[in-house]
Amino acid sequence: MQAAAMPMSELTALLVLATATSFTPGPNTTLSTALAANLGLRRAMRFVVAVPVGWGLLFSLCAGGLGALVVAVPLLNTAIQFAGIAYLLWLATKLARSGALVQADAARLNVTFWQGVALQFLNIKAWMLALTVVAGWLAGREDALARFAITLPLMLVFGFFSNLLYASIGSLLRDWLSGPVVAGVATALRLRWFNRCMALVLVVTAAWMATL
Repeated sequence: MQAAAMPMSELTALLVLATATSFTPGPNTTLSTALAANLGLRRAMRFVVAVPVGWGLLFSLCAGGLGALVVAVPLLNTAIQFAGIAYLLWLATKLARSGALVQADAARLNVTFWQGVALQFLNIKAWMLALTVVAGWLAGREDALARFAITLPLMLVFGFFSNLLYASIGSLLRDWLSGPVVAGVATALRLRWFNRCMALVLVVTAAWMATL
C-alpha cells in the first residue's frame, strides 16, 4: 500500500520521527513556552509560525545539496554549532533577567519572525533532523521530488503544532504568573523563577549542542 510515492512503512517511520523530534523539548519549544508566558499567545504566534517556515527553508536547501556541503566541511559544521550555542546563551541571559511581565517586554524578550526563521539555521537539532530526513527518505531516490512534496508539508505541520502546543501551555501559565499572590509567593517572584527555569533549559540545550 502506498501514499503517493511513498510506501506506507516509510510514511509511518517518518510520522514516528516527526512526532519524536517535534514534540520533545528543544530550543524552539522552550522559546515558544517562554514567549507565550511572558508576552501572551498572540505575541508568541509569530515565532510559532517562524519555526516551520525557517525549518522548511533549511530542509529545502539540504534537499538541494547544502546538507552535503555542511557534512563535507567540518569547519562549517562547527561554525553553525557554536553560533547556535552563542545565540541560545544570549537568549537565556535575557530570559533569566526578566522578572516581570512589563520587564520582559521592555527587555525585548520577544523574538521577531525573522529571528525565529534565522534561529533554525543555528539550531543543530534542526540540521540533524533535516539531514536525517534527506538521507533516509530522499537521497538516491528516483522519485525524490515526489517524496519531497510529501515530507515537507508533513514536517511543517508537525513543527507548527508542536510549538503551538508549547506556546498554549505557556499562555495558560501566564494567567498564573500574572495572578495575585499565591501561598505567599508574589507574581514577580513566580515569573522570575519561571524565566530562570526556561533559561536553564536553553543552557542545557546549548551544552548538549556542544557535545555533538
